[in-house]
Amino acid sequence: MKIVFNDPTFSSQLLRAIGEAYYKGADIGECLSTAYRIKEGDFESWHAEWLKTAKRIHGYAIESLAKGHTVSARDAYIRASNYYRVAEFLLVDPHDPRIQTTWGNSKECFSKAASLFPFYVESIEIPYEEGATLPGYFYYYSKNDSDYSHDDKNPKSRESERKLSRPLFIAHGGFDSTLEELYSSAAAPALERGYNCLTFEGPGQGGVIRKQGIPFRYDWEKVVTPVIDYAIDRNEELGIDVNRIALMGMSMGGYLAARAAAFDHRISACILNDGVYDGYDAMASSFSEPLLAAIEEGNSEFVNSTITALMESDPNTRFNMKHGMWTTGSNSPYDLITGAKNYTIKDIIKNITCPTLVLEAEKDDSFPGQPKKVYDGLGSSKKYILFTQEEGAEEHCQAGASALSYQRIFDWTDGVFGYRPMSQ
Repeated sequence: MKIVFNDPTFSSQLLRAIGEAYYKGADIGECLSTAYRIKEGDFESWHAEWLKTAKRIHGYAIESLAKGHTVSARDAYIRASNYYRVAEFLLVDPHDPRIQTTWGNSKECFSKAASLFPFYVESIEIPYEEGATLPGYFYYYSKNDSDYSHDDKNPKSRESERKLSRPLFIAHGGFDSTLEELYSSAAAPALERGYNCLTFEGPGQGGVIRKQGIPFRYDWEKVVTPVIDYAIDRNEELGIDVNRIALMGMSMGGYLAARAAAFDHRISACILNDGVYDGYDAMASSFSEPLLAAIEEGNSEFVNSTITALMESDPNTRFNMKHGMWTTGSNSPYDLITGAKNYTIKDIIKNITCPTLVLEAEKDDSFPGQPKKVYDGLGSSKKYILFTQEEGAEEHCQAGASALSYQRIFDWTDGVFGYRPMSQ
């Protein structure tokens, strides 16, 4: 599915941005007009044009809020947050100060929008290892919107509503998503169906790598377990049904969530969007025979020189390698590639006992063939869904097909939990 650009990286990221429109995180005309101004394959042009759009929409939000138009302000802040995210996406030098500034603007705009949502959004810091924390949001609805106001004038009503016991939907991203993006891809559809929702960033993601400098780790159960501990510790206060906890991992998060589910059996349902069986195999599927041979022989000089040459001509390789080295703490392409061998569920998939939903998009080139391997390796309590080109859902994580994706994810989760969604 090509939109505006021939380059697959630019096209797919444009589709990803447009897909946010389903929950007001984008407007199609704004996205297309921005794309038409971008020089294809030029990371600097990408940043500059998306930044212009983000600043303009941010200005609309400020103006609307100043005049008391809170709905218009909220919607503009959501779009501005997404556009700042997109602007920052292809800044691949971790020392580039624009990363912190643009990412910070995205977070600020989302925080402004969240204060105007018709539901509760609590910014949380989850205790992690050695004094570090994992940033997150806890989303939950009031049963009756008329019972509270945003300035907490009715705390008694707020307290009673928090004690409603609802299933908890936990979600995290993968290789390159942010905490704020998880609103559209997890929290919003969960809230509509009456779930409580907790989203978070782990090592290698969002603020954990940008502010705390903590890189990815393959043993993701050591990330998810503190998150579940945190949620259960606040069970009485926040109204969580601890026997109905779902975990969803997006993109590379499909590996991470599967890894967590193999070790933490408090997870009642697991959604792998997409399923990832072996990270190295997925990465190596696009490598040439000489490059594969050099990797197996340990010829790091050949691997590094070959990948460096590819990075100069291919934007997708350039982004994946640059971003990957930063977020994993790797010193070279060779280190990044060989380190991916740790990201496998080959030997632990048998330990996943909860019902598991494995999703695959027909034309996904990020993890080709991986979801089916996951499905085949799971036990009996499992379901596999293939999203097709005919459905308009063939791109990575069903970008551009939000309605169908959320329908299938939550219909399955409702069924596993025997849950009849509460109307809001």
